[in-house]
Amino acid sequence: MAIFRQYIAPLIVVLVFLVALLAVSARIFLPNDMAAPAPVEEVGFVINALSDEVAGIPSSLETLVKGLPLDPAAQL
Repeated sequence: MAIFRQYIAPLIVVLVFLVALLAVSARIFLPNDMAAPAPVEEVGFVINALSDEVAGIPSSLETLVKGLPLDPAAQL
């Protein structure tokens, strides 16, 4: 077990570090349009894309998924 702790485990840690370093450094050689961060969608578009019906949830779970209504008297 001492051989694993002294030689094999540190070697695995160094290899994982080198693979991660290689993956991050590979961005230098990508074309300019691929090296840029991914585009972020508009928040309004995502909210509008959601409908009132969420995968046919049972009414007992509707409050957990959608949250409480703004006016508690409206639910009665």
